[in-house]
Amino acid sequence: MTLTPALRGTLVKCLFALITFVPTALSAQPAGADGDDFLYRVVKGDTLLELSLRYTSSPQNWPALQQINHVADTLALPIGKVLRIPFSMIPEEPAPARLLHTSGQVLINGNRAYTGQELPEGGSLATAAGAFATVQLTDGSTLTLPGSSTIAIERLQAFKGTGLTDTILSVEKGSVESWVAPQNTGVGRFEIRTPVAITGVRGTRLRVHRDSSSAQTEVLSGLAHLGAASFGKALLRPGQGVLTGADGVMGTVRNLPAAPELGEPERGPRGWQISVQPVPGASGYLVRVADDPDGTRPRSSQHFASVEDIHFSAYGPGTQYVLVRAIGPDNLMGPDAARSFEGQPVLLSSNGRPVVAGHGGQVYLNAY
Repeated sequence: MTLTPALRGTLVKCLFALITFVPTALSAQPAGADGDDFLYRVVKGDTLLELSLRYTSSPQNWPALQQINHVADTLALPIGKVLRIPFSMIPEEPAPARLLHTSGQVLINGNRAYTGQELPEGGSLATAAGAFATVQLTDGSTLTLPGSSTIAIERLQAFKGTGLTDTILSVEKGSVESWVAPQNTGVGRFEIRTPVAITGVRGTRLRVHRDSSSAQTEVLSGLAHLGAASFGKALLRPGQGVLTGADGVMGTVRNLPAAPELGEPERGPRGWQISVQPVPGASGYLVRVADDPDGTRPRSSQHFASVEDIHFSAYGPGTQYVLVRAIGPDNLMGPDAARSFEGQPVLLSSNGRPVVAGHGGQVYLNAY
């Protein structure tokens, strides 16, 4: 199913209808986007003159904002009112993303990528089977791609002088896991698109998965506004997810499985093992090993049908983290539970440095 420009316009209007009725904290004024307009929710003390200067770099634009938003009293803006500011009035500048982490074969525009490389607007990022890539935007947002995934970066801009980003991604295959505006600064626009749905977010941890038969969205924190291509719109709250079929029809919003309770990692006959309390209704478990407890720098990933089967390996020395999430019967996945463990010990020389083998790698003291 192809998402035409007209159909995209319909979807973003659905997103706006949801956004305008979402209560917003006073410290979170940026409210996302609606088509060609940035949305701003008024807080105490706001004036059109100040907002015009902040977002359009010109205080002289306040009469235009007054007309666009049908403001009667420019000195008494209603608190909570959502103002529209056309993107055409907002100065933007390129905001290239940076490849923060790679594991396995990662490609930018079809060429082998390396950590620290810039990902420009219009580029594509792809991971081979078993690989991972994490991209960091200029506002600190991160995007993590597991294996066999490809995304296209349709837009990668930032509002001048505000730090707000304007990002549009398209998931061509596989998955993307995002942590948007982790410092709760808000975004000018952040959209993840598939052929059957558009997800608009602000200050949110969420995952979007795509295959040939459906797309699924899982919200771990914050709010996400989802519009299906054919039918359905939803405001997804923390711990909720939904499937959208290949026909563009949204399914029922469901609660995600709970995070499993974990014991302490320990070595066993098959490598590292961990006790996991079964999650009611779970059909399986996803287990990852990562550099960090948030899982933004993963190294490995495995699926297990039951908690009794779970085992994993360290990938090197130092502190590592095992993350376990439950998979529901509809394949919607819940939040991760994490535990730290110490990786493979290495052979040290008399000066305390790791001994390097002939092939250039370190010499490990065991197989784990």
